[in-house]
Amino acid sequence: MAAKYIHTVGKRKTAIARIWMKPGKGEITINKRTMDEYYLRATSKMVIMQPLELTGSVGQFDIRVNVIGGGLSGQAGAIRHAISRALANSDLEARKVLKKAGLITRDSRKKERKLPGQPGARKRFQYSKR
Repeated sequence: MAAKYIHTVGKRKTAIARIWMKPGKGEITINKRTMDEYYLRATSKMVIMQPLELTGSVGQFDIRVNVIGGGLSGQAGAIRHAISRALANSDLEARKVLKKAGLITRDSRKKERKLPGQPGARKRFQYSKR
């Protein structure tokens, strides 16, 4: 019988990450590349590994990730959200730990749109009395 995959979706800003997680050796593949090939920054790798380290499940799952949209930082946040949701679905004790750390809740902050008649979302044209 084939290994049972846990499939979840995570989002951050405009990035969307779909992951398939199964018990394994701890290999993480992002868009058909290893995590070390895809991410050169240590902070992005740390963000992705955070839910696994909190629950003590580093090296227990093989994770295959398909991520689109956004930048590398937003994609790392989306992957972290998806992994957190997958771990929470698989184990109730892990859910409590992840919920307390605030990793299950989706971070809904996005770039504010530019407003008409203004140079940006918050910036205003200079006021002149005359």
